[in-house]
Amino acid sequence: MQFTDKRTLWRWFIILLSFLIVILIVGYTYSFFQTVKQEERAKMELWAQSMRAINLAGDQDDLTLQFQIVSENKTIPIIQTLNNKIVNISNLPPEVEKDSTAMKNLLEDLKKDNEPIKLEYLNGQNYMIFYGNSSLLTKLIYYPAALVLIIFLFGLMVYNFYRSTKISTQNKLWAGMAKETAHQIGTPLSSLIGWIEIMKADNVDETTVTEIEKDVVRLQTIADRFSKIGSEPALETLDIVEETQKSYDYLQSRFSNIAFTFSAPNKAIEVSVNPILHSWTIENLVKNAIDAMKGRGKLDIKMEEDARFVKITVRDSGKGIPKSQFTKIFEPGFTTKKRGWGLGLSLTKRIVEEYHKGRIKVLSSEVGKGTVMQVSFPKVIQ
Repeated sequence: MQFTDKRTLWRWFIILLSFLIVILIVGYTYSFFQTVKQEERAKMELWAQSMRAINLAGDQDDLTLQFQIVSENKTIPIIQTLNNKIVNISNLPPEVEKDSTAMKNLLEDLKKDNEPIKLEYLNGQNYMIFYGNSSLLTKLIYYPAALVLIIFLFGLMVYNFYRSTKISTQNKLWAGMAKETAHQIGTPLSSLIGWIEIMKADNVDETTVTEIEKDVVRLQTIADRFSKIGSEPALETLDIVEETQKSYDYLQSRFSNIAFTFSAPNKAIEVSVNPILHSWTIENLVKNAIDAMKGRGKLDIKMEEDARFVKITVRDSGKGIPKSQFTKIFEPGFTTKKRGWGLGLSLTKRIVEEYHKGRIKVLSSEVGKGTVMQVSFPKVIQ
């Protein structure tokens, strides 16, 4: 418990430290941005005074410094106006210089970027110098946003790593519990098999013994399923129609209040399948349908095929599923029942899609009328 608390504190400390670093970097960048902006303002004022000196100079004045100051500005866009008319431009894109409308639009943008510089001449004419941000300043504007985005993506990667690690640990725990459950079931099963033999020797009613044998075999199948969790199952090329029929026959005999129907092509359809896990798939779909019908209703299992896939649909007359939950029902832990861990359809999805390379989905559903689930398996192409 103490270890967990310390680890939680460390995580919060790292998160808070990360936020502090982001705030400091953004603050420093903003301060640096303002400093550069002030320096550019000073350069533009010096540029404006140089332009004024050049325009007012006599023939004998030395303007070397002023010309040098003016010529060194190669990055800051400038538009000079007189009585709201553009009289001089500098460092504008070529496409803007050729388009008067684009130049007017740029002038409006420059008015928003910086406070204009006013130049008063001896003849009473006032020139207004509008200037924009240099390429360096423009980059600095987007730098904090880019930095925050990078840190956000880094945090997302760390979160995903922790989440994946947690899920992996949970999967290992579930696999370990499943294997231990299978091991524990094995002992009483062996004893039950022995008692069945004694019942046969004592000439107990054959029908009773046969039904008990079926249930014991079923328990052995369930134990075998749990023992396979966490390991790659062996696939066999089998007739999917026959394997589905076996599961159907067993389930039909165990639920007397359900009106079962089954239809399938009158031929063998070969699929690479693990028979134990396939029976688990059919059982989960059927039991979920029966739960949705509260133990009474109609359930139809139908098998169809096309050129590449064999499709199994399970149709019930239950309470239905809202469209917003079509994908959620396959998430681990999701359940609409008062009891249950919400693992059935999650395991079914894993069996179908990861082990058998098939697909499972809610084909259709209407609240209050029923649901149609569909499982598709790729056929073995001869």
